[in-house]
Amino acid sequence: MRVVEALEAVAWEELGVSAKDVRRALSRLLELGPDSTESDCDPLFWALAGPPTGVSALATAALPFVVALVADPGTGARKTLVELLAALTRRQGPVDPGWPEAWRRARDTVQALLTDADPAVRREALRLAEGPGPLGERWRAERDPAVRLTVLFSLGDHAADPEVHRLLTGLLRGSDPVLRVAAVHTLARTEPELAVRELDALVETLADPALRSRWKAVWYVPDVDEPFSREDVAFWTAVLFEDTPDVETRFLTGLAAAADPVEDADLLRAVLDRSWRLLTRHRSAEAALLPVAAGLMDHPDSPVRLRAVHLLAALGPRAVGYADRLAGLLDDPGDGGFLEGTVGEHALWALTRMDDPRALPKLVERLCARFREEDGRSYTSGDPRRPELVDVLGPMTAHVDELLPSIREELRRGLTDPDADGYLMADLLEVLRAWGPAALPALPEITGFLPDRFRWHDAVRTLATLGPAALCAAPAVRAHLSQDPEENNTWLHWVLWRIGDDPAGNLRAVGESLPVTSQAGGLAAVDFLADFGPAAAPYADRVRNALESELGGVRLRAAIALWSITGDPEPARPLLEAEFLAMAAGGEHYGSFCEALSALIRLGGTLGEPARTALESLRARDARLSAYGDYRAILDDEKFRALIDTALST
Repeated sequence: MRVVEALEAVAWEELGVSAKDVRRALSRLLELGPDSTESDCDPLFWALAGPPTGVSALATAALPFVVALVADPGTGARKTLVELLAALTRRQGPVDPGWPEAWRRARDTVQALLTDADPAVRREALRLAEGPGPLGERWRAERDPAVRLTVLFSLGDHAADPEVHRLLTGLLRGSDPVLRVAAVHTLARTEPELAVRELDALVETLADPALRSRWKAVWYVPDVDEPFSREDVAFWTAVLFEDTPDVETRFLTGLAAAADPVEDADLLRAVLDRSWRLLTRHRSAEAALLPVAAGLMDHPDSPVRLRAVHLLAALGPRAVGYADRLAGLLDDPGDGGFLEGTVGEHALWALTRMDDPRALPKLVERLCARFREEDGRSYTSGDPRRPELVDVLGPMTAHVDELLPSIREELRRGLTDPDADGYLMADLLEVLRAWGPAALPALPEITGFLPDRFRWHDAVRTLATLGPAALCAAPAVRAHLSQDPEENNTWLHWVLWRIGDDPAGNLRAVGESLPVTSQAGGLAAVDFLADFGPAAAPYADRVRNALESELGGVRLRAAIALWSITGDPEPARPLLEAEFLAMAAGGEHYGSFCEALSALIRLGGTLGEPARTALESLRARDARLSAYGDYRAILDDEKFRALIDTALST
């Protein structure tokens, strides 16, 4: 009752707009007692540990009541309130002048939580321990394995302390294999080479069938509510080696070999998850990890199968030796749990990557079916997922005659069905853009989208790839000149020129939209003028002025356009070669790198020695040439290396 009275005695109205919520939340926690839950603490986190940064006067006022609730064994939400205390102690920013004294008064009660009767409270309270001394005492006194391991991880923050370091290294020679793995994780934060020395022991321990059930019972990591499963531990053990791809590859292949092929599906999922991340970053891992995935594509656990098949699909031509087995999985409905797609869908993509004719029957229908599912198309970046339609169908130019009728049928459905998926229509139009003039038979469907306020832009972009054979669409495109924002006009004139409409007039419209000085706006026209070539000579001076733009991307495109217009590579060469040198030095502007490299090849330029050396170093690099972390990293890498090979062979 005294706590309730003290709560009512605080002048909450003087502590800001959130004070009423804090008082109400504290009152509710006191009232609910053992029935209070984590959600009852949410208002306290929002008001005290949310933005803005720092520790407020409101937090100072609330602290005694939070501590009183935590100290009361009859509070149901004690563990969550300990989390709140830990969050407050780690706040960055200005601190209320009254906070240090309030915390000093609460100190003994807070430190006593380290010896609380509730293991969950003891575990959370480790974040409040004052240095290695109390943690060392806790380690010696703690008998609950599920708390003991968290004490060990917390000691890792003080591994430089000689006594702590002796304790941790002693566990490497101890009799408890799980503690040995935990000690490796803890010490590897500052001694990564130690994990390499312990690699074989890590594999042996993780694959030990006698320990299968133990991991989830004890492996609690600070700041993570739920315990780690063996699958989680195996995954994060592989992460210890992520800076040394050859070592991580050795760990993964060793763990796959040591795992029971049926009973250890969890370990195999972890192996494939880390193998996937390794393959999206490093080419060198392919030779060792491809057979691992191939050996698991028939596994009884469908999430294992899906991961394995996705990996093989991404490697495409390098996995062609497994095409027959992949064809046998085309109708496999197995899913990957939280991963997108089915085993059959990923096997289908694998066969398209190999240009295998067994992928062709009903290919478009199968790919489009996913857009009609109720479970959506969500995925986590970096995880195995369904590839985009253009990444599956775009490269299949040799099969346009067979695939185009089905795409046209889908587009017609989109034109007549108000419930048709707009994203599907956009994706199909993107596929047609990738096919270029070969997609001309779909001209009626493409032009059908020109009046569509959502898809007209996609349709116009697609028309631009068809060339003069699409001239009949010019009136519908011209209509957008008056209907749409003026900033679209330059682009629309370029599209009209691409499809053969009034070449001189549309060239004039594009050229005159380019400003006379580099400081003016409208520099987008630089991009388009490169296509006109020598015909754009009257505007060469305007393009030359754009070389002085403050924007690097505009300068690069102006250089390419000027080369295309004048035939003189010299003004462009330094800017193009600078892109190659920057990328070789660790740059990540893949878009401008691709533009520069493609222009060099298209316009027939020669390489200076520094630029040639830069491209050769990129070709020799093990790291993927891509900004992505999923299957697109492998596709990008293939594309960029092919461009580099072409440039170096010119």
